[in-house]
Amino acid sequence: MAVKFEKKAEGHYMLDVLGYVCPHPQIYTKKAMEKLSPGDVLEVVFDNPSSSETIGAMCEREGHKILERHMEGGKFTLKIQKQ
Repeated sequence: MAVKFEKKAEGHYMLDVLGYVCPHPQIYTKKAMEKLSPGDVLEVVFDNPSSSETIGAMCEREGHKILERHMEGGKFTLKIQKQ
């Protein structure tokens, strides 16, 4: 089980934290957001339901915009735009 952070396209990145429990998905999301430029989008994939709330709260605190929330088969995806 390893955290996977990759560039998908110009200004679009993906962070895969499947299998991790709180607070790790939030911590890794915060670190990934620090590497991005304003306007870039980070797609976070995780399977810990409580991480949706903690990552959402972190984005609200730091002023980032959640563009999309998706859940399918126990897998969650958040698309976050850095402000």
